[in-house]
Amino acid sequence: MYKLYARPGDRLKEWVSFGRPRHREHWALRDISLEIRKGETFCIIGENGSGKSTLLKLIAGILEPTSGAIRTRGRLTALLELGAGFNPEFTGRQNLFLSGAILGLSTREVQECLESIVAFAEIGSYLDQPVKTYSSGMAVRLGFALAAHLHPEILVVDEALAVGDVYFRHRSMRKIHELRARGVTIVYVTHDIADIKAIGSRALWLDHGRIRELGDPIEIAHNYLAALMQKDSEYLLRQRVAVAATEKRVAPPEIITALPPGAKRYGDGRVRVLGIEVTDPEGRPIEAVRTPAHIVVRTSFEAVHELAQPIAGILLRNEQGVDISGANTARENLAVEPMTPGEIRTFDFHLKLPELAPGIYTFTPAIAEGELVEFRVCDLVESAATLRVLPGEQPVYGSVRLPCVVKTEKFEAEETGRIF
Repeated sequence: MYKLYARPGDRLKEWVSFGRPRHREHWALRDISLEIRKGETFCIIGENGSGKSTLLKLIAGILEPTSGAIRTRGRLTALLELGAGFNPEFTGRQNLFLSGAILGLSTREVQECLESIVAFAEIGSYLDQPVKTYSSGMAVRLGFALAAHLHPEILVVDEALAVGDVYFRHRSMRKIHELRARGVTIVYVTHDIADIKAIGSRALWLDHGRIRELGDPIEIAHNYLAALMQKDSEYLLRQRVAVAATEKRVAPPEIITALPPGAKRYGDGRVRVLGIEVTDPEGRPIEAVRTPAHIVVRTSFEAVHELAQPIAGILLRNEQGVDISGANTARENLAVEPMTPGEIRTFDFHLKLPELAPGIYTFTPAIAEGELVEFRVCDLVESAATLRVLPGEQPVYGSVRLPCVVKTEKFEAEETGRIF
């Protein structure tokens, strides 16, 4: 429980008034009871503010629980917030020895691991520069290298790895797999559903400081993602209701302007993606479907500058981020006229979905200029629309069921000249 004060001086007033409360209580975690077993990889997921980082700080001994107790057995190393445990005035090398001493290691023990730590971190001459000069990614490199190479029995990792580049992230995940194989207990907080499914032995879903689900990582990952999609759908519905209440149309119905808040987008900006929507063939918005099915993905674009050879397209991905398929105007031999500044175009992609494995799928809209084999991206919005594929009557093995006709023939032994 954290004590929250309206004004800084209220803390002092509470102390001199012999405990008369001037604060309000905020429970970051409550009624949490669980056991993390030796050698398992325990993943923790939840929205921002759900208590994930607080739980890791309790496990690492940085915080003391307001009530209850936490017991750990074995040497524990932790990578929490960026630069946690590092003195910004000290060099990276000095911080390695300082952190090792805090963990109870002698100078000689840290020296024995130093070469492997430095090699893994790959920060070059910055090792002997003050940590305050490091980028966030460099601080994470050094912090993870230290935590992973001091022979931990328990490794606690917060979502700090998310700020690393793809190269370092892949190396970090390989290191985590290596530690798992050695029997190291790993407590891992992440927002990446693919990580949970790939490395998790068990998973915990925290929701407003309480346990929402605890158990199988794949099932919890699916339920968590479905809850987020439902929350996003409710948010978009509230937006539509608010717009309708003002009796003002921002755009005619043929122009789609719905995009998820905070979506990542890439491109030179000469044309902007305005919005994307998934509907049935009659134009009714849909959030879930059973495949095979006919759907329409409608997306609108607005030109900021002139575009001579526009190519509009969409990309379908599954919840692991794997590209399933895509479509674009050039691939479908649709000649698109040049776009002028201020012009808005809407494209309807009529798709016949095959039988897909159940799960959450996303559509990424994009617009480019050029030809099919050589183009320049103007705007691309990652995973801007979602569609939930519901289980069908028959299971789908893998990601998609390929249309198949099976034929067989029967032969008698004397016809083939062989004895079976």
